[in-house]
Amino acid sequence: MSIALVILLVVIIGGYIIYASLIKTRNTAQEALSGIDVQLHKRHDLIPNLLAIAKRFMEHEKELLTDITALRQQAVNLNAKSGAAEAEKAFQVEAQLQAKMGQFMVQVEAYPDLKSDTQMLEAQRAYTEVEANIAAARRFYNSAATDLKNAVEIFPSSMVAGMINISPMPFFEADEAARAPVNAADHL
Repeated sequence: MSIALVILLVVIIGGYIIYASLIKTRNTAQEALSGIDVQLHKRHDLIPNLLAIAKRFMEHEKELLTDITALRQQAVNLNAKSGAAEAEKAFQVEAQLQAKMGQFMVQVEAYPDLKSDTQMLEAQRAYTEVEANIAAARRFYNSAATDLKNAVEIFPSSMVAGMINISPMPFFEADEAARAPVNAADHL
């Protein structure tokens, strides 16, 4: 075998390995994003049940319940679309929904009959579990997005990524309102 043939073979095999690695990394990031969607759908399915139980007790809290319902519908609609711009909007709406649900949970504490209702307790437990799963899915997604970003930006895979049009995915970031400390007294 000539040296040129060996070099060509090494370049071809190396290129394929880089290509396969980039595709695998991109697919892992997309799977992680899909994992967030699964958990968000669980949240979206649980919210109407929580609100239905609470409505029996919280008639004068209609504005909060209406806001949550509207944000849930907006989130469902945005999560049905795909693309980086829609993902950013969906992340923002989900953060608003999470903040409103935090307000709702604080309000529930002010209603002794609701607080002790077994259906409400079970729904709250399920909601808390879903929120923990969403947080874990977001951490996994950000890890996968980091791996993809590194693969796309580090030489030599950056050259291959440019040729096959693979780009980094956005990180999930909480908005400013979600970063602010919560004062329960503001919601009572």
